[in-house]
Amino acid sequence: MDVQWLLIIHGLLTLLVVVSFLCGQWPIFEGTPIQRIHYFLTFGAYDYFLRFVGFVFGEKAINAILSVEYFCCDRPNPVLQIIYLAIIGITYYFIAKSSFSYIPGYYLSGFHRSSRYTSLLGVGIGVFFFLLTSFADPGTVKAENVSQYQSAYPYDNIIYTEKECSTCKIPKPARSKHCSICNRCVARFDHHCGWMNNCIGERNTRYFMAFLLWHLFLCLYGIVALGFVLAGRLKELRVVYILTVYYGIENSFRKLAPHVVQWLLGSYNTQILLMVFLAVVSLLLASFFGYHANLCRTNTTTNETVKWQDHMNWLRKVNEARASAAALKASINGMSSKRKPPDSKWKTFFRRSPLEDSGAVVKNNIYDKGILHNVWEVISPPSTRRSFLRTKSKSS
Repeated sequence: MDVQWLLIIHGLLTLLVVVSFLCGQWPIFEGTPIQRIHYFLTFGAYDYFLRFVGFVFGEKAINAILSVEYFCCDRPNPVLQIIYLAIIGITYYFIAKSSFSYIPGYYLSGFHRSSRYTSLLGVGIGVFFFLLTSFADPGTVKAENVSQYQSAYPYDNIIYTEKECSTCKIPKPARSKHCSICNRCVARFDHHCGWMNNCIGERNTRYFMAFLLWHLFLCLYGIVALGFVLAGRLKELRVVYILTVYYGIENSFRKLAPHVVQWLLGSYNTQILLMVFLAVVSLLLASFFGYHANLCRTNTTTNETVKWQDHMNWLRKVNEARASAAALKASINGMSSKRKPPDSKWKTFFRRSPLEDSGAVVKNNIYDKGILHNVWEVISPPSTRRSFLRTKSKSS
């Protein structure tokens, strides 16, 4: 099989796996192979692995794996933090070793000569955002500040009502949640991030967003810079000229592309692999940042998205039950009354559905006060403002 077909197949398979992993749970992919691949990647593969281990090594091996899983996934631990630092260090090392010697090049001017220092600074800023998100207080709710958080986030009496945390034994402010991993209540709780070994909440969402955006820029810059390095090597070594003049290959993209790609894979495979790795990571970061940016835009959290979905499903079922009861009542009344002439097909087609007449399901998010206000609340959380501190001093 030709090299170009192998590359095309490899690219399509990689794209299929990435899309399945990131988007396989979306409703649009329900019942499709993408949903099944997503299920296999996120659950099925691990389940088959446990079965294989149990079949070969017995129940004790399964218990050992489950205990490791409990430590890694259900308790605070630095495993993923160490993996992150290792990925950053190893990636930077390979980029520096394989590509810095080609800078400046044909397409990268002397301005980029200092990239070995500026790139190190860029990686350092990324690690700084990582450490800031990991060790910053996410907004821990305590007995000393619970009344201030209750004032900052009023109850909407839809998905948040006055109740007490069964673990902390203090009132639960609206938008807060008790994290079973960290064993604490967190204000404006979004999710627990294993990579940060910390909750993402009211006070560190801004650092988390900066972490995602900065790493996305780093990956994109790395892809572009490596692409210019490879393009410069093609130009400097006159690869196209040699292929067309000495090997008689037609000077067209279709004829030259497979030979150029084959030469790049043979001579600069490290840079190619780094570009592919950075591209995959960029897709992950872009999708994750876009998702959380949309949450910030609407002043919603991941935890609230789940709560709203449950609430909307409940309302939808109630409305469906009411519509069914109304339709049944109408049919019973129609049987006892004089038969009416049938409506025309056009009237039947444009008639409103009984479900629409029963009332639309509307998400009433009282915390959404406009894009500017919502974004500012992420940048400057209520608990960091003077008004919050004044309220605290009055209550004490």
